[in-house]
Amino acid sequence: MLETVSLSDLTSILPQEQIMIEEENDHPLGNSGYITVFPQTEEEIQGILEYAGEHDKKIAIQGSGSKRGFGGQTDKADILLSLSKYKGIVEHTVGNMTITVKAGTTFHELQTYLAQHQQRVSLDPAWPEHATIGGIVASNESGPKRLGYGSSRDVVIGLRLVYPDGSIIRSGGKVVKNVAGYDMNKLFIGSMGTLGVVSEVVLKLRPLAKYESLVLLTFPDGNLETVRLFANSLLESVLEPVALELLNPALSEKLTGNKVYTLAISFEDVENAVHYQEEFVKRISPSQTHMEILQQEKAHAFWERFCILKPNGIQSSAEPETTVTVKISVTNLDVLQVLKESDLLQDSHNLVIHGHGGLGHGLCQVILEGTGDDILRAITYLRQFAESLNGYLIVTHLPFALRQQISVWGNQPSYFYLLEGIKAKVDPKRILNHKRFVGGI
Repeated sequence: MLETVSLSDLTSILPQEQIMIEEENDHPLGNSGYITVFPQTEEEIQGILEYAGEHDKKIAIQGSGSKRGFGGQTDKADILLSLSKYKGIVEHTVGNMTITVKAGTTFHELQTYLAQHQQRVSLDPAWPEHATIGGIVASNESGPKRLGYGSSRDVVIGLRLVYPDGSIIRSGGKVVKNVAGYDMNKLFIGSMGTLGVVSEVVLKLRPLAKYESLVLLTFPDGNLETVRLFANSLLESVLEPVALELLNPALSEKLTGNKVYTLAISFEDVENAVHYQEEFVKRISPSQTHMEILQQEKAHAFWERFCILKPNGIQSSAEPETTVTVKISVTNLDVLQVLKESDLLQDSHNLVIHGHGGLGHGLCQVILEGTGDDILRAITYLRQFAESLNGYLIVTHLPFALRQQISVWGNQPSYFYLLEGIKAKVDPKRILNHKRFVGGI
């Protein structure tokens, strides 16, 4: 409660202007705090965690708030620790193609800086102008280009974290060829901030692509078996697409104006190599398909529209119509079955559904719009369907009231005792992001 958090103690840690008392109105997504603090130094982060440990206070961690609807069974923590003012480049080694960056730096800020050096981070998160590096790492976020470049676990080579007791630890290193010992980075990436506050992230970089194009291949007859056969041919070929994303008809109509299943095939290379791959796709495409090629700026514009499809925790409001996002993981081409099943739910559950999935990596994102009861029934159905394919479903954006009625993470995994043991060892008082992760950790 507000009265149990000493403002005088907090002002001894950081200036008054970096402390904000929250309004009494509850945020529809939860994961807020009675008091919000905005540390600007690592020492201030340490001080806040030490205070919380000494006084048994709960802390919710936030970057910009774009993932506020992801996980969490707590409406308000005692303190909301915002890293939105803890940002900046710490070290950039251009020749080694690595960069160390503070956790509150937004992805857009980082990419804008790196573009001056003809470099980039090979991730494509949602809402890049709002998503912070710390939030991307904590949730292990990735987009369609995961096929070519992987997820956060593939680009993070080092982390600096503040443990719940205020101590500082490092994992990984500052060079790409760092193979000594266990890869401790993977313990923290995707842990939703339940083990420590990410302070700095060391990332390996790639050169900016010399040339980029996007092939949009539409399937007017809606025959997903045709899509399957084509995808198999492409994946077994010499082509190296960085994305092979299938859009359901509703999403395709929103992005391209064509209400049919559409494959978005992205190529990045030198210009001649890109054009060679485009011609190859033309040769192996089924006769009944239609192909459109977007070059350079038009390809960039498509992906810019694509990355703001999902609901944003910053912009969320309490409306009668609820927008929800779920992530479904299945074996590569089972994505076809997931999207087909999702489409069937639109009429039976009175929903609007925009879905897409990677035919090379098996991750689907399904955005559902409708009323609360219909949403919950649809999530339950899709989870059961995913599990029948030996996959899983995680809810990545859902209002707090609905999160009380359904498990965001699904059933506890068989290895849950390991997660519980690590949490108990690192954060025995359960200070950080309480009940934000699997099984209420």
